Amino acid sequence: MTMRYLHTMIRVRDLDKSLDFFCNQLGMEESHRLESEAGRFTLVYLYAPYDEALAISMHTPLLELTYNWDAEDYSGGRNFGHLAFEVDDIYATCQKLLDAGVAINRPPRDGRMAFVRSPDQISIEFLQKGDALPPQEPWFSMDNTGTW
Repeated sequence: MTMRYLHTMIRVRDLDKSLDFFCNQLGMEESHRLESEAGRFTLVYLYAPYDEALAISMHTPLLELTYNWDAEDYSGGRNFGHLAFEVDDIYATCQKLLDAGVAINRPPRDGRMAFVRSPDQISIEFLQKGDALPPQEPWFSMDNTGTW
């Protein structure tokens, strides 16, 4: 049996807020979207900028944001698990997010790994590309915030 990873789907409560987070804060870009009047939902597919060429040919994993038009309660975002992204500079990534008002739930004290949460409480992991960066302040002394 052969398999190819296609996408990760998460349900979001506020599509505009989620698009702001994933596109403006994390730098993802929209590949395409589908709106269903009959099903009363909108699907928005996002890709990481590094994957642009693959996204055009539909050969890259995508993040699917599912927005149901009718109010629903999605509790326990942590039971989803997390999304993981490799980054070139974990400190610069976390600083950009911190400057934008995003809480760094698990700071990159080790120069290797950090966690934040989306507006819908989905855990997002950032992993340093290659070897861990040398520990540096303020990250090294920063405590965890909330859960991740």
